[in-house]
Amino acid sequence: MSQFESPRVVSKEEWLQARKAHLKNEKALTRMRDLVARERRELPWVKMEKEYVFDTLEGEKTLAELFGTNSQLIIHHFMFGPDWNAGCPSCSLEADHAEGAIVHLANHDVSYVRVSRAPLEKLEAYRRRMDWTAQWVSSLGSDFNFDFQVSFALEALEAGRLYYNYQAIEDPKYFSEELPGLSVFYRDESGAVFHTYSSYARGNEEVIGAFVYLDITPKGRNEKEIMDWVRRHDEYDASPANVSCHSC
Repeated sequence: MSQFESPRVVSKEEWLQARKAHLKNEKALTRMRDLVARERRELPWVKMEKEYVFDTLEGEKTLAELFGTNSQLIIHHFMFGPDWNAGCPSCSLEADHAEGAIVHLANHDVSYVRVSRAPLEKLEAYRRRMDWTAQWVSSLGSDFNFDFQVSFALEALEAGRLYYNYQAIEDPKYFSEELPGLSVFYRDESGAVFHTYSSYARGNEEVIGAFVYLDITPKGRNEKEIMDWVRRHDEYDASPANVSCHSC
């Protein structure tokens, strides 16, 4: 955890003056967020010509079939390599947040699916452990993860150079066979599928509500390295300070 220094204590009147000044920046950020969201919706699309097949509980499915009855699809590129025994803790934090949104997305023409390269049986075991409900499919044997630059071949890792988040990366902290991302697709009435958006690294932070809550607290995220405090939700220390009130 980072060192915390409390700011000066002032009168309520002086606090209100500072708060109103900060409110101007908060409103500017809200307007900028609306602008960025509009620009995102106006991005051009790319038609998906390559057919990808995923291993699911209902058998093999194509990318188009992952939409179900909806016309829009969000895919969480969840870090879970074929040889791993558990999913990434940071991706698990993001998945925790998505669980509550799934029913609302599904009723607003949006399907949500997690995709990882781990075999389906590993994904299912971990899904049960985490008590999640979202559909989770395996892309093992497919180029999907590699084509969307969230999985990397051994040669790339050994060369010390990856292409991630739309740029060449040489920072060793990124050197992993799996990295996170979100991708969005649209399926038209003819069944054609289009790639409309992908985000990577900290670009996914806006879907993690815990960050928003922490950012309004005095200590903020209180971290030395990005997300160094994050644990899987069943791995936190169960001391009284960290246990929520289940009787409330």
